[in-house]
Amino acid sequence: MFSPCVCGVGYVVTVLDLPGCVTQGDSLSDAILMGQDAASGWILVALEEGGAPPKASTQDSISLEPGEFTSYHILDIDGYAKKYGINCPQGHHNPCPEECFH
Repeated sequence: MFSPCVCGVGYVVTVLDLPGCVTQGDSLSDAILMGQDAASGWILVALEEGGAPPKASTQDSISLEPGEFTSYHILDIDGYAKKYGINCPQGHHNPCPEECFH
């Protein structure tokens, strides 16, 4: 969820499905990148600890205040792990079921 910063510049990014995953950016494009980075780190830690990321919330299940909006993040966990020199856990890939493509 993107919320305008109270200081009047930039956005606070709260990844609602990842507890405690909050960051901010000075512009919308910066906030998107920061959100992707924060979510990727959160998920990689979960994978390293043997967990799995939660399923994404549906848009209609999210309540927003005026000025807030949502957007899904596209994450490249393998690229993130490589960028920071982390060995991604084996078998973390969970391809979408075939029915997702119909």
